This record gives sequence, structure tokens and C-alpha cells, in this order.
Amino acid sequence: MEKYLSYSQEVLDAKEKGLPIVALESTIISHGMPYPQNVQTAREVEQIIRDNGAVPATIAIIDGKIKIGLTDEELEMFGNASNVAKTSRRDMGYLLATKKLGATTVAATMIAAELAGIELFVTGGIGGVHRGAETTMDISADLEELSQTNVAVVCAGAKSILDIGLTLEYLETKGVPVVGFGTDVLPAFYTRESEFSVNFRSDSAKEIADMMRAKWDLGLQGGAVIANPIPEGDALDAGFINGIIERALVEADEKGVKGKDVTPFLLGKVKELTEGTSLVANIALVKNNARVGAAIAVALNKNN
Repeated sequence: MEKYLSYSQEVLDAKEKGLPIVALESTIISHGMPYPQNVQTAREVEQIIRDNGAVPATIAIIDGKIKIGLTDEELEMFGNASNVAKTSRRDMGYLLATKKLGATTVAATMIAAELAGIELFVTGGIGGVHRGAETTMDISADLEELSQTNVAVVCAGAKSILDIGLTLEYLETKGVPVVGFGTDVLPAFYTRESEFSVNFRSDSAKEIADMMRAKWDLGLQGGAVIANPIPEGDALDAGFINGIIERALVEADEKGVKGKDVTPFLLGKVKELTEGTSLVANIALVKNNARVGAAIAVALNKNN
């Protein structure tokens, strides 16, 4: 792996000292938020993880290497660069071979984290089964990765632009546990609730860490979705956000937006129609996930 992995000094020191490490994706910086909020949020999320007893490792592909942990200058570069590829499982070999810049999605970050021996990953929301997938077969590679890669993923559920019911059905088929952190229902990213129940509820970082350790000790491959609701004060009204998503879906259909272009179109439309409040909510939920993720990483490290 030395040929393909490189580490920041902070992550190297953490590995040598046996400290808990939390993986972070870079797509949220390059493709998820506008500048300068993207870089500012990335820095603040990393600091939250440090303040809660763990070490952050933002992951990206740079110059033919998977970089585990980015310097401040590299965070700034990913926030500004226009030629950064959105990187999932299928893209990793190509980007490493061509030495192009790649910002890792949930799937690619999970792969890189497992290669680096990191068991916990914090993100905003996972990808899932898209609406209309029964005809388009548009299903995020994140779900397949969750079924085969041994990394627990703390997120605010699945974005309500997705078909949440089918997303849960897919995860169930693949044997991926969906755990609500302090909630009985699956949060829907911008909102604290959806109409769907989680598989298990846990109110304790230690309990979640014990569950993951037991799962992996038994040789049961794959991760878990740790669904952590957006803080109440930052959540958007469900009726409001769902109405906007419906409008955005109609517009996408009218404009012939298809495939991988649908998600960025919808998210852009949601941001526009909510007059930026969706971005504020997005930042708040990622920070909240970082707090919870750091606590689980600390607990996982203790029972390693």
C-alpha cells in the first residue's frame, strides 16, 4: 500500500500513538458547498474532531496517491480548484494512474479509510436509491460499499431528494444495519425525521462501538449507517423542504436532466429555492456528525 497511500504528519503521529482517527470526505469541499464556506467548514469540522479527542483525516487523491489527512494548504486547494474529479470506487484506479486530482465520495472515502485502518467516517448524508430507479437503475455506489467495506458511517440520514424507502430496502438486502443515534426514525438530512424507522436505536457512542466491534469480530463484512439527526434549531420544516424538492424534480424532468447530473442539479435548486438556508443546515449537520463521530471513534479505539 505504500505505493498508493500517503499520510499527513498529524495522521502518522496518531497512528504511531494509537489514537482514534476519524475519516472525512473531500467531495463535500470540492462539490458540496461554495467557496469560502466549504474550506471554512472543513477546517471547523476537523477542529471539532480534535476537540472531542480524535484526529481528523480528510481524504483525497493527489499526484497519484491517496492522501490520508490533508494540510491546510491542500484543503484550500480543494476548495478552489476547478479540475477536481468526483471520485467513487470506479474512478480510483484511473485517477491514481493519471495523477489527477480526485475528491472522494462516501464510497471512495470508505475504501481509503479501510486501507488506512480507519474504522469510523463522518459525512453529511449518504447516497442512495434515486427516485425512479425502478426504470433508471440509478443507485449510488455508496450502498454497495456499505455492504462490503468495514467502516461505520456517521451521517444525517439520506437526502430527501432520494427514494428513502427503497434505499432502506437495499441496505436491508445487503445486511447493512441502520442505527438511529438518539432517534427511532431515519432523519432525512435537512429534517430530523422521515416516515421510515431505523433498525435499531442507540443513545450511546459506546454501545454503537461495541456493536461494530461484535459485528466485525464475527467476520460480518460491511459497515453501518449511524443516522444522527440535524440539531433541532437548525432543521428545516419538512413540508417546506419536500415542496421545494418536488418543484426541483419537475424542473429536472422538464429540462431532461438525467443520471449523475440529477443530484447536483437538485441540490443546487434546493439551495436556490431555500435562499441559502439549506447550506446553513448542511454545515450545522456536518458539525453535529463530527461530534458524534469523534465520540464513537474514541469508544472504538478503547475496545480495539
